[in-house]
Amino acid sequence: MKLELVSVATDTYPLDGIFYQPEGGPARAGALIMHGNQGNFYSGPPRFLPPALAELGIATLAFNRRGHDILGTHLGRAPVGGALQLTEEAIADNRYAAAFLADRGLPAPLLIGHSNGGLLAGQHAADHPQTPGLVLLSAAGGGLGSTELTSRSGLLLGERYSELVREAERLVQAGLGGQLMVIPGWWWVISAASLWDRLHHLPDLVEVAPRVTAPSFFLKGAAEPESVYPARAFARACAGGCEVVELEDCDHWYRGRELEVSAQVAGWLKRLLAGPPRGGR
Repeated sequence: MKLELVSVATDTYPLDGIFYQPEGGPARAGALIMHGNQGNFYSGPPRFLPPALAELGIATLAFNRRGHDILGTHLGRAPVGGALQLTEEAIADNRYAAAFLADRGLPAPLLIGHSNGGLLAGQHAADHPQTPGLVLLSAAGGGLGSTELTSRSGLLLGERYSELVREAERLVQAGLGGQLMVIPGWWWVISAASLWDRLHHLPDLVEVAPRVTAPSFFLKGAAEPESVYPARAFARACAGGCEVVELEDCDHWYRGRELEVSAQVAGWLKRLLAGPPRGGR
């Protein structure tokens, strides 16, 4: 496959990524791979899936949203990254990435999302009914109560949930939403505005499912709780039909199971795409 380091323009700073193109002819389809919270295009599924997709003739864009990793800088010293992510911006980033593929002759891409990237992929599919297929990898359920649920498990705000929610709301109301807050669990640092946004604007995967008309494939570890990664509930609710696969002894990042996960995803996509090439360049 051919690899091209790319930057996708946005209304602020660009999305960096790699565009993987199959060799030997035009791509039969395009795909976007959306990373999870505090992830990036060079680790996890965005890194290990593109070779399997290229074998199917799929051109893949694996890209960083503006909310990637935890913190970073971009051509300056102001903080950027996942600690400051906002739902509206994340949804826009996926649209920018889809427009990049459309400019390459690959409109209506297949969507592949891991964890929070799966939640965002579901939202994108609901908003774009021309989506031909949706792959959800341990997709987060999201919803306005998910921050409290996640905090109860020891992540994010932990036992300080009520205290830190009050502090975030105070800072936002004072016009200090960009102020960073140290929190007791992963992902360790978050801005007041980003925390407030999670509490008020995070999509709900099961709620958007009735608008997802694309065929879907939902893979997760068997031990990942349905309350957080709602494969069965999504499958019941989605309009386009959904196949669910659960892997025993498999963690959230599929460590040591990368080849098996790649084979599962590629097998489903091969069945989905059985038909003539779709063009592209």
